[in-house]
Amino acid sequence: MAVTLSHPGVYIQEIPGGSRTITGVATAVTAFVGRALRGPVDVPVPISSYAEFERTFGGLWRDSGLGYAVRDFYLNGGNQAVIVRLARNAATALLDLNGALSLEALGAGAWGNALNVQVEHAGTGAEAETVADQQGVEADDLFHLIVREGPPEDPVMVEAYPNVTLVDGPRRVDLALAGSRLVKVARATALPGTGRPDEGNYGGAGTDPAVTGTDGDHLTAGQYTGGTLEDTKKGIYALRDADLFTLLCLPPSVPDLKLDDSVWAAALDFCTRQRAFLLVDPPPDANATTIRAWVQGRGLTAQGRNGAVYFPRLRRPDPLRDGAIREFAPCGAVAGVMARTDAARGVWKASAGVEAGLAGVTGPAITLTDGENGALNPMAINCLRTFRGVGTVIWGARTLRGADVLADEYRYVPVRRLALFLEETLVRATQWAVFEPNDEPLWAQIRASIGGFLQDLFRQGAFQGRMPREAYFVKCDSETTTQYDIDRGVLNIMVGFAAVKPAEFVVISIQQRTAAAGA
Repeated sequence: MAVTLSHPGVYIQEIPGGSRTITGVATAVTAFVGRALRGPVDVPVPISSYAEFERTFGGLWRDSGLGYAVRDFYLNGGNQAVIVRLARNAATALLDLNGALSLEALGAGAWGNALNVQVEHAGTGAEAETVADQQGVEADDLFHLIVREGPPEDPVMVEAYPNVTLVDGPRRVDLALAGSRLVKVARATALPGTGRPDEGNYGGAGTDPAVTGTDGDHLTAGQYTGGTLEDTKKGIYALRDADLFTLLCLPPSVPDLKLDDSVWAAALDFCTRQRAFLLVDPPPDANATTIRAWVQGRGLTAQGRNGAVYFPRLRRPDPLRDGAIREFAPCGAVAGVMARTDAARGVWKASAGVEAGLAGVTGPAITLTDGENGALNPMAINCLRTFRGVGTVIWGARTLRGADVLADEYRYVPVRRLALFLEETLVRATQWAVFEPNDEPLWAQIRASIGGFLQDLFRQGAFQGRMPREAYFVKCDSETTTQYDIDRGVLNIMVGFAAVKPAEFVVISIQQRTAAAGA
């Protein structure tokens, strides 16, 4: 802002420095989509711990692999996650409070049948009159609402909402329940209303809810990617409402079964458009011979840059079956190792090798030999193996386009994930340039900000090269943006980088020498 010069003297004017620091986006925000005991349906919910998953979605469940995958994710070093709960033919429990108010469980499932609600009238004393005057309502309209999950004498969770009302006001019951983890006002309730529910207990032991909640059936492909789900933002497409996710896991609806094969190709296409990476789980009956045909038969290599398959499944104790050993999809554990590696070394480091140990597992479902590993690796199938003194580790880092015959430039998982990281970061970091004057001052700012960001990554070891000019370049000038582009309102930025690639094959040459030759 220009300073108005009104009198002789010294004036101070602050001038923007023109430097815009770029901060990289998170690299291991993992989205899990599947069936859960409770929680909102078709809504992306961010969590930061397994305890939070238990509170919101009910924790482990025998009839779903979702809880086990999330548990493996946090057990192996995961941090940020986004959960999308899917449901098929599930019903939501409904409590009717004498026709004056209807409450429904916050999410479908049989868990809602354990809800009970206690209604107490606020009374007509001086205190009640004062509260009523503050809200602009009558004292006879106020009531206290206590919601419990489980038996009243030993509830799992209790929520109390004093001095709520059905009439319009700051404590109208639907507004007061906006932050509840248990119930919400059913759509059938007309608000604002009149009166208040009768005192008493509703629901709970010995009293059936007005509508009984059910857990529904096992998921099919239609709940993940079918029909018009993308248009309505349901299924995996509910993640379009998430601020950010970089990894996608689709645990099977039943731990012992597999996901419908048609889902994988649609999920891979979705990840490509969202700049995310898909972790593909093998079917439970796959072996070292059939897994190659399974990957090729699913059509996953066409857009396979944004996905990788990890084989075989993992064996681990099941807490819900007294520690019995069962087989589970590996996606959650692999995503956790990726998050751990990103935090320790960076997204450009392959999440594989002796540092990529899998915690909480007893071993892979199939013990692979070097020969079997050698046959699978050129086919872009990443193996999970157990080595003496090391334990079970991830022993592969190839994308679905990493087969030797394809010779794709994004053969390796860390290279592709680094590219996705750069793309997402730069898209978000250059939003400020929209509608700015498209000329050299803007171009110089862009070169400086992006160049500083890439220089920082170079110092951390993200790129090849001895000097910055060998590792990356940023070009934004009259050559990339011509006058014709300026006239059309187009700004072109060209960014190049030389990614480091993992040392997949370490060759040691040993030569025998005689004493005379060494003299």
